[in-house]
Amino acid sequence: MDFKGKKILIIGGTGTIGKSIVQAVMKDDPQVIKIFSRDEYKQYLLQNELGNTDIVRFIIGDIRDYDSLFSAMHNTDYVFHLAAMKHVDTCEYNPLEGVKTNVLGTNNVIKAAISQNVKKVVFTSSDKANSPTNTYGATKLIAERLISSAQSDNEKGKTIFASVRFGNVMGSSGSVIPLFKEQVMKNKKITLTDKNMTRFMMSLNQATQLTIKSMKEAKGGEVFVLKMPVIKLGDLVDIIVEEMCEKYKINNEEIDIEIIGLRPGEKMYEELMTYDESREAWELPDMYVIPGKSNMEYIHSNAKKLNPGNYSSLSQEPLGINKVRALLEDEKLI
Repeated sequence: MDFKGKKILIIGGTGTIGKSIVQAVMKDDPQVIKIFSRDEYKQYLLQNELGNTDIVRFIIGDIRDYDSLFSAMHNTDYVFHLAAMKHVDTCEYNPLEGVKTNVLGTNNVIKAAISQNVKKVVFTSSDKANSPTNTYGATKLIAERLISSAQSDNEKGKTIFASVRFGNVMGSSGSVIPLFKEQVMKNKKITLTDKNMTRFMMSLNQATQLTIKSMKEAKGGEVFVLKMPVIKLGDLVDIIVEEMCEKYKINNEEIDIEIIGLRPGEKMYEELMTYDESREAWELPDMYVIPGKSNMEYIHSNAKKLNPGNYSSLSQEPLGINKVRALLEDEKLI
C-alpha cells in the first residue's frame, strides 16, 4: 500500500516524530493530511514550516475528548496515533493525568476509529512498556493491550490495529541530548543518573520509517519493534561535553558532571521484549514482530522465528564511542 490519494489523520502531528511523518507522507501525494493536536502554537509553527499547501488541515483537539476525535476521523483512511504524555517524571508525579491521556485517550482513539470505519490505526508505544517500573511505562503497556484487544474484539470489523515500540529518539522533545547541551551552556554542569546506564537509541528517520512501514505491513494486533543500537549514557555525555566545549571555546575542566542516581521509576537498562514475547516473535531484517492473538501465524516473505531470549540493553553490546559520535553527527545533533 501507499498513501497516494488517501486521507490521513496524524494525532500528535506537531511533535518531533509527528512532523517527520507529515513530511514523509506528503511525498506519497495523499488527498489530505489532518494534523490533530491540542497545542495551537505548535500548529502555527508547523503551518509556517510547511508553507502554502492545499493537502494539510489543522484540527485543534485533545484525545481525552472522544467527540473531537470522532469528528476528526470522519472520512479517514489511516490514523497514526502519536499523542501522549511522554516524560517519565511528569507521569510519575501526575499518574492520573498520564492515565487520562495515554490510556483513556487511546481508548477514545480506538472507539472513534471503529465508529468511523477507519482502515488502519498504528499506535506508537515505548520500550518502557516492558516490565514497567514507572507510570509512563505502565500506561503505554495498557495502551498496547487496548490496541491488541481492539483487534481481537473487532475481527469482523473493517479497522486494523497495530502498535510500534520505540526506544529513545535522538533529538526529540523527550531526548536527553538537548537537555545535556542546554546544561553545558547554561550551568556548565550535567546531571547524569549513572554513567553505566544503557538505552536503546534510534534516529528520527528510523522512527519515522518504522512507523510508516508498520502501517503498511500491519495485518492486525501486532507490535512492531525496531532493532536499535544500545548507547551507554556515560559515553554520550563525554561526547557532548567534548563537542560543546570545542564549539564554544569552553574549558573541559569547567564542566562538572554530577551523578544523581536513579530517579523514581527509572531503570538502569531497558528491554525490547519480554522473554514470553520473544517466544512468539518473528524476525525481519530491520525489526521484530510480536503477532497479535488473532494473528499467531504471522506470515511475511522475509520473516523467521526468533530465538527466545532477553532482548535488553543490558545483554546487548553498546556502540563504541566513535560510532556514537558518528551517529550524532549524522543526525546533526553535534
